[in-house]
Amino acid sequence: MSAWTLHPQLGADTLPVASLPLSDVRLLDNALFPWLVLVPRVAGATEWIDLPEADRHALLDEVARCGDVLRRLHRVDKLNIGAIGNMVPQLHVHVVARTTDDAAWPRPVWGGPAERYGETARDAALARLREALGAG
Repeated sequence: MSAWTLHPQLGADTLPVASLPLSDVRLLDNALFPWLVLVPRVAGATEWIDLPEADRHALLDEVARCGDVLRRLHRVDKLNIGAIGNMVPQLHVHVVARTTDDAAWPRPVWGGPAERYGETARDAALARLREALGAG
């Protein structure tokens, strides 16, 4: 089996935050929403059910950990969690903090408004997330 590598589209759209035991945690470069993407480092995985049972449980724990971090750092009315993968086949899970007054509410964020982070806001968001995840 080939070694795990990050899909190029995920690399282009996200910024590295931290490495958890199973997944790389990345920040989607859209300042309109606090939006994390977890990418399990499992070569060839395209679906949650492709993972061994222990990894499925670990991924769920990591999704919950990231959701808790978003709740601590932001006002959150609803967490959107999804592993759709229609555009990028590599298994990845979105964890998005939503508010009833955000730029897309109540519609889905996928394909909606986007605004890249400015350098200062990006660096601040990454630092806060890294600290909250214990990744320094």
